[in-house]
Amino acid sequence: MPTVACLQCNSTNRVPQERLSDNPNCGRCGAPLFQGMPVTPTAANFDRHANAELPMLVDFWAEWCGPCKMMTPQFEAAAQSLEPSFRLGKLDTEAEQQIAGRYGIRGIPAMILFRSCKEIARTSGAMPAAQIAQWARSHV
Repeated sequence: MPTVACLQCNSTNRVPQERLSDNPNCGRCGAPLFQGMPVTPTAANFDRHANAELPMLVDFWAEWCGPCKMMTPQFEAAAQSLEPSFRLGKLDTEAEQQIAGRYGIRGIPAMILFRSCKEIARTSGAMPAAQIAQWARSHV
């Protein structure tokens, strides 16, 4: 039974695999666990989301990065096709330098796929939504 962190209160929820697509709500605060949009990981909630058993795909980006801006709508479209099998997050490397440093982010855009706080795969460069989804699915 995969664990999923709540987007609102960050509490951990156990959701049976067969119920992931039933629009589950948080058992603590009642908020939807999936909204079809990437979460914004911060120092306060990154480990909670990355430590969940549900795979988490994180886009490391920055506001000043042109390719990152071009990839934003593609990543959001990928979130709609990958949820609820994946959690997606967009981590601003300027705002969260400690997390970017922890994972050795040297160039952006970069994506890392996590499961239970372990890095499963990594790639760099902007890509379209279909390619993002295919890349993520091929590593789980």
